[in-house]
Amino acid sequence: MAKDIFHDTIKKALEKDGWIITHDPYRLRYGIVDVYIDLAAQDAIAAEKEGRKIAVEVKSFASGSNISEFHTALGQFLNYRIALEASDEPERVLYLAVPKDVYQTFLRFEPAKTVIERYNILLIIYDVSQEAIEKWID
Repeated sequence: MAKDIFHDTIKKALEKDGWIITHDPYRLRYGIVDVYIDLAAQDAIAAEKEGRKIAVEVKSFASGSNISEFHTALGQFLNYRIALEASDEPERVLYLAVPKDVYQTFLRFEPAKTVIERYNILLIIYDVSQEAIEKWID
């Protein structure tokens, strides 16, 4: 399983934001296949919040075709969300992590905007150079 080029960037950004990385990658058995979500994390103040848990699929959109990358990311996200719902941790919330520039120039416009809203795709927008989370979109 190959890691996305910004895998370590988002991992550091989550840790800076107060998350504890619990899995890298997060392996799920779904039917006859194993799926691997890039990261799983738990809120560092778990004792107070009953441990909010997330899973994060990291995407760089580095291939040159944003629409093609978006189609791939969307398919993975929807499949992973179904696998999570059927897992031992259905409370874990799935996010798609994307670079800030991709969000600003592509994902907040049509057709991606409507697809994101319709399928309730939760986003983490990250700043590559700062290794920081810019925005959470629920």
